[in-house]
Amino acid sequence: MKILENIGAYLLFIKKVFARPERRQVFLRELTNELEKLGLNSIVLVIIISFFIGAVLTLQTAYNMSNPLLPRYLIGYLTRETLLLEFSSTIVSLILAGKIGSNIASEIGTMRITEQIDALEAMGVNPVSYLVGPKIAAALVINPALYIFSVLVGITGGFIAGLSAGSVNYDDYINGLHFEFNPYYVTYSIIKTLAFALIFTTIPAYYGYNTRGGALEVGRASTKAVVDSSIAILVANLVLTKILL
Repeated sequence: MKILENIGAYLLFIKKVFARPERRQVFLRELTNELEKLGLNSIVLVIIISFFIGAVLTLQTAYNMSNPLLPRYLIGYLTRETLLLEFSSTIVSLILAGKIGSNIASEIGTMRITEQIDALEAMGVNPVSYLVGPKIAAALVINPALYIFSVLVGITGGFIAGLSAGSVNYDDYINGLHFEFNPYYVTYSIIKTLAFALIFTTIPAYYGYNTRGGALEVGRASTKAVVDSSIAILVANLVLTKILL
């Protein structure tokens, strides 16, 4: 079956990343570049999305808790739980899969059709390790950091929106943030972000590396990479949630 062939080829592709690693100096230089491209260039997007989602979560929760018997601190509690467990890990990773994944597929795909990858192979360089290894390492560092950053920004956005709209007061919101906090939820979500980082770097790299043809094929590879990465993230989210929770 075509799907099984693609999965097999993808696993062999990942194996090549670690088959013949580059020298430490070269790896660290490329890692620094990838940390900037994958991390610093995504911070603004994460801030904007997390802030407004946190604000919307708080306001919607407050709107649906019009019953006076329900304590108001649940607004902060539910906002925190939603950001910790699902939004800041899964949704942010899906967004990054679209932004970062398309860039990786386009970059490597362009190098393939312009024969730059062939030139690396001719020089005795392992192109998969050289091109993909630093991207994976950078994503494994950046994605958990962006998750924590997203949670903090989302909570801040919810706090500002709740106070501005008069939906919740300072004490209730802060009490809700502290109410029955489970540190394991942070560990669980960080494990998910590591898995998602591996997905949205390796799948686009696989499609880009195997691009054949011209510029049109690079565009198609980029689209396939984003779609398949998003589906893989959702499947991994379900599996990991079942295992870890």
